[in-house]
Amino acid sequence: MADKAPIQEPTIGLGEDIEAFGYKQELKRGLQLRDVILYGVLFMVIIAPQSIYGEIQQNSHGMTPLVYIVGFIAISFTALSYMWMSKKFPIAGSVYSYVQRGINPHVGFIAGWLILLDYVFVPALLLVMVANWGVALVPGSPWYLWVVVFVVFNTFVNVRGISMSKGIDWIIFVVEILAVIAFIAIGTSFVLGGGGYGELSTEPLWKAGEVDAHFIAMAVSIACLSFLGFDGMSTLAEETYQPEKNIGKGIIIALCIMVVVFVAQTYVAALIQPDWENISIETGFFDAAEAAGGVVLRNILLVVNIVAVGIANIMNAQTASARLLYSMGRDGVIPRFFGKVHPKYQTPWVAALVLGGLSLIVTAFFGDMVMLSRFVNFGALSSFVLLNFAVFLYFFVKEKQRNSFADYMKYLICPFIGIFILGYVFTGFDVPTYVVGIVWLVIGLVIGAVKSKGYKEVPEAFKNLEV
Repeated sequence: MADKAPIQEPTIGLGEDIEAFGYKQELKRGLQLRDVILYGVLFMVIIAPQSIYGEIQQNSHGMTPLVYIVGFIAISFTALSYMWMSKKFPIAGSVYSYVQRGINPHVGFIAGWLILLDYVFVPALLLVMVANWGVALVPGSPWYLWVVVFVVFNTFVNVRGISMSKGIDWIIFVVEILAVIAFIAIGTSFVLGGGGYGELSTEPLWKAGEVDAHFIAMAVSIACLSFLGFDGMSTLAEETYQPEKNIGKGIIIALCIMVVVFVAQTYVAALIQPDWENISIETGFFDAAEAAGGVVLRNILLVVNIVAVGIANIMNAQTASARLLYSMGRDGVIPRFFGKVHPKYQTPWVAALVLGGLSLIVTAFFGDMVMLSRFVNFGALSSFVLLNFAVFLYFFVKEKQRNSFADYMKYLICPFIGIFILGYVFTGFDVPTYVVGIVWLVIGLVIGAVKSKGYKEVPEAFKNLEV
């Protein structure tokens, strides 16, 4: 009998030598490709369409699955830019680090500051959703109690570290997958048994004459919110083995998984309820579940949504936010205490605690889900535009990587397609969103000027490095 193959330890990759980028290894490195993918899938939430299905179904005239397909294609251009940058600069900080290295440290700070608007408001948006579902599930329960419980729990897990959150992630992943499989199986059986459309119709995927520029803009806007977790995956670079390979690959794999799962469950829901014009905006998906599987299936999905969003999604959002603050804090572009690492757990514990407190405050003052989602999109879109331009400027202009058609596609055509798509969606915001976004930008410009003494000083990591 042949001997069993020895257990392979993770191979050390060049991307793990972060001293080459001017930093010390402080965070605990323990994630492999499967963990990165799992993190991204849970950040983007496998069952995310269930909470906003009703609104999308009405606005898309019954073609929610197509919305996710179009949105996936549109956001993929920016995802590719993340992949190129994460391979070249496998360090924590996401868009802050990439724009910092691709353009210059000062523009990098502005990119980081802009996406902070996204990262500060995402947990609050998710907390509002969870609290609303909690009250629906347990009528009369205190709305804000749901918020406090989930903030405290997720902050505790984030302080303890990636190892603890990784175990929780796997449990919730299994629960979500089982819930989706159950819904698809029961829903398909209902339709094939004569309910809803009564057949596997193509109408939820395409209706001639219904797809126009407005439809495309709406799809991309929804995608920015639904697929937003992919950018948070890049913040795990300093906790991942071979990040120069696993971060970018993980981003693309996670996005592909999500679009398949999103399309599958919304397609079945659309088949169950052909009358998209009269669907409930708040409970459309849960109504479809009840029609196919009764009140039991509806309540099961409601509970799974509370657990998945309240724990996995919020926890991973806080994880990404804390790593961004840690990266900016150790560079000194924001107060350095954000860069403090817990001596035992090797986590950015100060950043995690501050984010927990901010989540409570923001949730108390901004309880409107629509408003919060617009603020999130403003921060994400702005920073994504800078990221795409950084890819062009760094690889195509500075590095002169333009020797083949592939180079032109990766570093010129795709980044500018990404910029064009994001800019188009950017024009659709309302006035309050622009006001908040511009005020946030101005505050960032002032802070950046003060911290860099008039944009003259650069972070310590840049002083002795050629970046």
